[in-house]
Amino acid sequence: MPEPRWFRVLRVVGLTLLTLFTLVPLYVMVTSALKPLGDVRDRFQWIPDHLTFEPFIDMWSTIDLADYFINSAIVALGAALVSLTLAILAAYAVSRYRFRGRNGFRIVVLSTQMFPGILFLLPLYLIYATIGRYTGIELYGSQLGLIVTYLTFSLPFAIWMMVGYFDTIPRDLDEAALIDGASPIGALWRVVLPAARPGIAAVGIYAFMTAWGETLFASIMTDSDSRTLAVGLREYSTETSVYWNEVMAASLVVSIPVVIGFLALQRYLAQGLTAGAVK
Repeated sequence: MPEPRWFRVLRVVGLTLLTLFTLVPLYVMVTSALKPLGDVRDRFQWIPDHLTFEPFIDMWSTIDLADYFINSAIVALGAALVSLTLAILAAYAVSRYRFRGRNGFRIVVLSTQMFPGILFLLPLYLIYATIGRYTGIELYGSQLGLIVTYLTFSLPFAIWMMVGYFDTIPRDLDEAALIDGASPIGALWRVVLPAARPGIAAVGIYAFMTAWGETLFASIMTDSDSRTLAVGLREYSTETSVYWNEVMAASLVVSIPVVIGFLALQRYLAQGLTAGAVK
């Protein structure tokens, strides 16, 4: 049945408005990053009079952007890898085995998503302080502590998501591998994981993006040596001035890893996010 003309017009108008809603802020960021600071502070012009790449150069010396970039990369990659590894093992056990407390475990994992992250801030701070006092392991103000912090809210969702994806993979694959002499871990590594690449990509991107752009925990749980980009970008604002052009330039640069990862894995991401939706 052909679509009515009014529906096609409405769809085009709606998609155009959504496109403008997305591209206009991006255009403002790009043009502001290419302007001298004086032009950014003046009345906004859609077509800049002067363009310069100095903000992209000066942003590295105005603050310790490179150190913050390295800290964010270590924390985000560490959180993504640990979350992905633990989620795969836990989800495989829940999906393939029947044991006492299985359903309760799934409910507990899913119920953690009901609570806002700020509720965990004070308990984690007290736990880290206690661990440091009695064991000498300083989790507060360290990259390791921030990775563990991000696992508290990325790991439950990753487990729940991987369980739904593993449920879509036929058990016959595991059984065939076991008959051929593979161990359960061997069946997981050689048979199940290659078939679960879309789900793995989706979980990895989610965990990485969660850690890369998180601000609340990073502003409390870090010090000057472990500070991440989400917190470090605030240093472009001083008591007397705000370097708006360098803020925009740095914001564009720090978004590049996420954009590249999304573009590289987008075909897996769409499959992974919809896996298990009809089960």
